[in-house]
Amino acid sequence: MLKKLIVPLTIAASVLFQSAALAQTATYYSDYYQGRQTASGEIFDTWGNTAAHPSLPFGTWVQVTNLNNGASVNVRINDRCNCGIDLSKAAAGQIGLLQTGVAPVSIQVVR
Repeated sequence: MLKKLIVPLTIAASVLFQSAALAQTATYYSDYYQGRQTASGEIFDTWGNTAAHPSLPFGTWVQVTNLNNGASVNVRINDRCNCGIDLSKAAAGQIGLLQTGVAPVSIQVVR
C-alpha cells in the first residue's frame, strides 16, 4: 500500500516543483561565445532567446523575470553554466540586464 502512494506523491511533487518560480541570479553571455557550440550541440546565437542553466533539460522554455524591474522574457535552455542562469544578449536586453550585468531573477518553467 505504501509503495503505491509514494510514486503518485513523487510525480505530484515534481510537477509542483517545475511550476514553482525559482529565485536565482542572472548574467549574460559575452560576445566571445557568438558562433561557438553550446553543450546541446547548437551554435550559440547572441540574438536568439536562449539561455544556459546548470540542470534544466535542453529545450525547456522558461520565463525569466528581473526582480529589480519586473521585466520578463521567455527563453529556451540550450546550454550549461555554473551560475543561476546565463542569458543571450538579446534576452538580457529585454529585461534590462545589459546595464547591470547581473540581477536577481525568478525562473518559471513555461513548457
